[in-house]
Amino acid sequence: MAENDGESVPPWFVYLIECRDGSIYTGIAIDVAARYAAHCSGKGARYTRAHPPLRLLASVAYPDRSSALKAEYRIKQLTAADKHRLVADLLARGASSADRENQKP
Repeated sequence: MAENDGESVPPWFVYLIECRDGSIYTGIAIDVAARYAAHCSGKGARYTRAHPPLRLLASVAYPDRSSALKAEYRIKQLTAADKHRLVADLLARGASSADRENQKP
């Protein structure tokens, strides 16, 4: 969908999944529920096939794919402890349904 043809562009989301081994997987998607279902069914990323998902921790909306990719990269550079702190902060701020404004992961 392009903005110039009158249709709205859907937001992209950065999502964080807690895996059964305690690790946190970070990814991007337009439809987080569908992507999480793919991870749970073994058809998602290679990482989640080896480290099955336990639960979806949080998701944050971004206006476009580029912004979501940049945020995903920043999160993936964090240590495990920092990722857990980020998740706690996002949940405290209601990030699962929040839009990109005021979110700086």
